[in-house]
Amino acid sequence: MVAVAVPVARVTRPVFGRHGFASGALVVDWPAIVGTAVAAHTLPLRIKFPPKARTEGTLVVKVASSAFATELQHLEPLILERINGYFGYRAVARLLLRHGPLPRRLPSRPPPAPLGGGAPAAGALAGVEDTELRAALERLGRTLKS
Repeated sequence: MVAVAVPVARVTRPVFGRHGFASGALVVDWPAIVGTAVAAHTLPLRIKFPPKARTEGTLVVKVASSAFATELQHLEPLILERINGYFGYRAVARLLLRHGPLPRRLPSRPPPAPLGGGAPAAGALAGVEDTELRAALERLGRTLKS
């Protein structure tokens, strides 16, 4: 994956750079930064920095509804603290809320069920001594079973 990450970063840097993001990390890590409840109703669009500065920026956030925008205004100090903690410095000083529909998110697939004791593959794996090989075979069995 490291070999793929290098060219992907070169391709995406100009696109994210136009929107004030040094990389797509803020967009990708948005649910981890603000929490899944807030991330379900919001999407970071861009960071606007003052001229010749990379601090005290304004993060433009798209909000799905006016009701949630009001709640987001009350949560702004906490969200700014989390964003700046993510960056490691005071990158964002305020939020600018834009109303509009969010792109549809695909539902995440639940993890496959573990192999039951009665499955023929579980008995066949008892003789495999290598733990990494056994784990890989179990994953393969779960995938085939699902």
